[in-house]
Amino acid sequence: MQELPSIFYDLAVILITAGVTTVIFKWLKQPLVLGYILAGFFIGPYFPWFPAVTDDANVHVWSDIGIVFLMFALGLEFSLRRLRKVGATGAITALTELAAMFLIGSSVGRMLGFGSMECVFLGAMLSISSTTIIIKSFDDLKLKQQKFTGTVTAVLVVEDLIAVVLIVVLSTMSVSKSVDGGAVVFSILKLIFFLIAWFIFGIYLIPTFLRWMRRYMTEETLLVVAVGLCFGMVVLADKAGFSTALGAFVMGAILAETIEVEVIHNLITPLKNLFGAVFFVSVGMLVNPSVLVKYIVPILVIALTVILFKSTSATLGVLLSGRPLKTAIQSGFCFCQIGEFSFIIAGLGLSFGVIRPELYPIIVSVSILTTFVTPYMIKGALPFYNFIEPRLPKVIKKHLESYSEHSRSTETDSVGIANFIRRQLTNIVVYGVILATIAILSRLLLRPTLNHLFSEADIPQIWSRLLGLIITLTLMAPFLWAVAVKNVSAKKIKEMFDTYRFSQVVVIPLLVLRYFTAILFVGIAVSTYINMAVGFLGVIGVSVVLGILYTRRSSHFYSQIEERFKQNFNSRQAQNAFRLPPGMENDFAMERLHLSPYSPLAGKRLHDIRLRETYGVNIVTIERGENVIDLPTKEDLLLPTDTLTVIGTDEQITRMRTDVEVAPEMLIHDRSDHEMHMYRYHVEEGGPLCGLEIYDSEFNQRHHALIIAIERNGEKIFNPDHNIIFQHDDLLWFVSPDKQTITGFEKKMIEV
Repeated sequence: MQELPSIFYDLAVILITAGVTTVIFKWLKQPLVLGYILAGFFIGPYFPWFPAVTDDANVHVWSDIGIVFLMFALGLEFSLRRLRKVGATGAITALTELAAMFLIGSSVGRMLGFGSMECVFLGAMLSISSTTIIIKSFDDLKLKQQKFTGTVTAVLVVEDLIAVVLIVVLSTMSVSKSVDGGAVVFSILKLIFFLIAWFIFGIYLIPTFLRWMRRYMTEETLLVVAVGLCFGMVVLADKAGFSTALGAFVMGAILAETIEVEVIHNLITPLKNLFGAVFFVSVGMLVNPSVLVKYIVPILVIALTVILFKSTSATLGVLLSGRPLKTAIQSGFCFCQIGEFSFIIAGLGLSFGVIRPELYPIIVSVSILTTFVTPYMIKGALPFYNFIEPRLPKVIKKHLESYSEHSRSTETDSVGIANFIRRQLTNIVVYGVILATIAILSRLLLRPTLNHLFSEADIPQIWSRLLGLIITLTLMAPFLWAVAVKNVSAKKIKEMFDTYRFSQVVVIPLLVLRYFTAILFVGIAVSTYINMAVGFLGVIGVSVVLGILYTRRSSHFYSQIEERFKQNFNSRQAQNAFRLPPGMENDFAMERLHLSPYSPLAGKRLHDIRLRETYGVNIVTIERGENVIDLPTKEDLLLPTDTLTVIGTDEQITRMRTDVEVAPEMLIHDRSDHEMHMYRYHVEEGGPLCGLEIYDSEFNQRHHALIIAIERNGEKIFNPDHNIIFQHDDLLWFVSPDKQTITGFEKKMIEV
């Protein structure tokens, strides 16, 4: 018999141990992630009194898959619109926290006697929070829909992007013992380029593909396609030099803009839970008691530094971004741990030999300790706010409120010349990325393919170059028109010149930059197939020809592309009854809530619930299967599984959500003590039923029983019609929920 691969044994040990510990932690009402970590310690190499994992390599592969699914699920819950609303908050908070923790971490390293490079690496390791730990804690504590979690998610995204740049910076420092500014700038530009390209092409292509295959869609095919797209983006991210976690998140964020996202999220959740469990168990396997004892002082010092200063600096960052004190404390208290990027940075330092080997287990131990603390810090944020807010001096509270209101007002006041600059720069960056992508694909794929085909056919290479140039310029044409001409109105520019003093200093250089960008990419395309010098000499001529031949056709073709992109990007929002105008997006929110069968609102009419009085919200539509009830009246009934589109503030919707999306206290309900009892009754001549129709006997109403069959002359009549007449010698079969003796039938009634 063939020997069973070790992965089967390891998975059995991991999942059985994790299952037992998480049930215990659920019974204790503690976060499940702590149970996973404890399970990992039990089956790890440092706890000899328990069955241990035999192949660590397999477990690490599965844990990496767990990170991919955790980040993919996070992306599915992400919203580009929400990021736009809290993007400034995310950037300010992340930069504040990263700067503070880098300085504090480096100082703590010097205090503990670490070398200069070790201090730099320690500061970097303490700067990055754990996305997976925070998101898992939100899941366990049922906080995903709280208002502050959007701010936390934005900060985590910015931190992960900065972590990619940090890894590049630390790599160059480890080799050259200095910071290479050019490499840092290149890494940042490369990251921005790939993110924009992925989102633009992803949102244009993927929703269109899903719309095409919708008629063939089943849960099975949708799951396979979604997971395939996720891992496809993971591979692309890895090939581009980024983390797999970033690729999974990007694909989740792209799919989050489709109308299939809710179904995908439901299908992915079991996979996320399974592989995520393996990831957290693998973290627990790293716990080494001997390391904890030997390095207990630096571990405790670093852990306390992370818990105290990381949460404090994050709270300060949220306050600086203009958010209220309550949101700042709730958000800041989430950032009290280090995670997977810290391990990567520590491993990087070890591979270059710039940090001592002992630092890695210290960081792992700090990560474990801070992971344990994270759920309690998140739960303690609101009580801490309720404790400190009444004790703050009135002057401080007044300044905080006025600063928050001023920040919110300036966020919506992007008008005039500032708005013009923003639109023009966005235009140049977005279309520049698209044109650069076409140019790269043309150089790397189109040119070699055409050269190979023409050489095989023994055709002169000049023709392959000419064909490649025509194809490349044709593909570029609509975007060249967009980058050079789109949204450039002579009337608007003249109005701006008349309205704003010295506006020419800004407007004219931006317009020149747009034209220069278009000409530059034409030159790049020409130089790909023709000699560089000749190519740039022919740029102006080709540009004029393109301007004459393609202006109308390109603008029309571009309009079709843009319309399709907008349709795909707004497809999820289009499921709502209407869109909130930009001026109201900061004050109101509109969300779709799914009515749980366990909700106290299920089965009630709207006038009994008193929505406005109880929650302060309004229901715009009720979706029930394929039917949609617009503007429901107070007489409309709410049924389980209804989808409600509600409008209100974030706080009001969150308050209503707790009564709408109610989870069962127990997943499985034992109903063995609630059963139907079956009886058999012989109808006698002259008895109380003989000669009566079933309807006239009122059998159901009088005796709380249901006749399911009549046996007559050896044949059974199942589910008899209500006008059938009982006859002599009939055998009645009926059921009742209660074990009872029906009055008047005692002698001839037998329980089966």
